[in-house]
This record gives sequence, C-alpha cells and structure tokens, in this order.
Amino acid sequence: MREKRGKMASSTATPGTAIFTWNNHAVEVDEDGFIQQPELWDDRLALALAHTDGVAELTDAHWKIIRYIRDYFHEFEIAPMIRKLCKETGFSLREIYDLFPSGPAKGACKVAGLPKPTGCV
Repeated sequence: MREKRGKMASSTATPGTAIFTWNNHAVEVDEDGFIQQPELWDDRLALALAHTDGVAELTDAHWKIIRYIRDYFHEFEIAPMIRKLCKETGFSLREIYDLFPSGPAKGACKVAGLPKPTGCV
C-alpha cells in the first residue's frame, strides 16, 4: 500500500500554525512545516514531511542523517551544528544538500521531527 503525500490544511489549531495531514493522520506544524508535537513523530511522518521538500524516498543515507540529528537532539536538546553533522556522519555539506535540498536545518531537521532550529545548523 502506497502512502499518500502529506497536505497542509488552512485551518489552524493555534495562530501561526497549520494542520499537516497524511494517510488519515494529522499533526500541527508551524509556518515552515516543523511539527509542533514531536512526540507524534515516526518514520512514516518523516517520509511524508520529506515529500513536502521534494524528497520522494528516504534512503539509508537519509536515515543515517535523520537518526544522528535525532540522537544528538535527545542528548543535548539542540540540533547539531553543520560542521559536527558532517564530521560525525561522514557526509560533506554538498552531499547533505543533495539528500535534503532545503538544507540541513530546514530539510533534515524538519524531517527528523525537531523544532525549528535557531542559529546556524
């Protein structure tokens, strides 16, 4: 069974947010598509969020980055800096942009279910 692409609904639960729906599930997101209820994140939601950035499939390389970002966030309560992300995963910044065209902050962190990063990620 193929999962449908997610869609943003214009109805909002909180000012400045929207409801993102996919496969009969719904989650609140901010204006940039970052989920507001991180406890609802799972692999299926990651794929649906990736679709919104034009990533049709999550490969092992995508998952390596996603898992690293999530693990780092759970340990330090902040997204890793780009330099650390590259060093620890073995991917160059260019490779990360190839995997997540909107970048490590907007793309990878969003797909990983993190809050919107502040500063340089």
